[in-house]
Amino acid sequence: MQILFWDIDGTLIRSGGAGKAAMEYALTAEFGIPFLHDTVPYAGRTDYIISHDLLQVHGIDPTAENIQRLNRTYLSRLPQELHLRGGEIMPGVVPTIEQAKNSSRITNALLTGNVKEGAKIKLSYFQLWDHFAFGGFADGCITRPEVAQNALRVAQSFFQETIDPQSCWVIGDTPDDVLCARAIGAKAVAVGTGWHSKEQLLATEPDAFVPDFTQARDLLKRWKLL
Repeated sequence: MQILFWDIDGTLIRSGGAGKAAMEYALTAEFGIPFLHDTVPYAGRTDYIISHDLLQVHGIDPTAENIQRLNRTYLSRLPQELHLRGGEIMPGVVPTIEQAKNSSRITNALLTGNVKEGAKIKLSYFQLWDHFAFGGFADGCITRPEVAQNALRVAQSFFQETIDPQSCWVIGDTPDDVLCARAIGAKAVAVGTGWHSKEQLLATEPDAFVPDFTQARDLLKRWKLL
């Protein structure tokens, strides 16, 4: 069995900035302060770290309670922001995940910095959630490597057997996704649909690089998954 662990933002979808807008709305609505500092990076990071840094740069103590308050309001606002901003599924993603889903040798899973509820809201909006058997999410995790380790544990629980990390492929659009793969000994596929350049992604030495997923079947054959 081969497991494809998919990142979400910048890899499967672009939300049109819905996640960022919902987080910034939550900061203002929950703590009564204006959003002032657009310095916190989002790509490739966990919801916990984003929330922590967003609170900190706005002078709010990033306690566990305050992070929970911010994320609760973020999740309640996220569906509205998705409807306002639309977004899109990345080119070639649907045929790729469908080809994989139709193979008896492949399982689609998630590996994302989103908490599970946020991932479900985003992917359900694009009607993609049901394509994935399980996932590693940022609930209770601070770093992306922690999420990767959790994803591998979830996979082993799902299949009720030890999973060879070399049968796992982590697919993502940031250098952090490659680090996720390395954290569990999996293979890394960097895809150029996010905000990082091809040169930045290749510098992390992924096992494969693709500009997008428009040639789904050819890619799966190249990776010997079909």
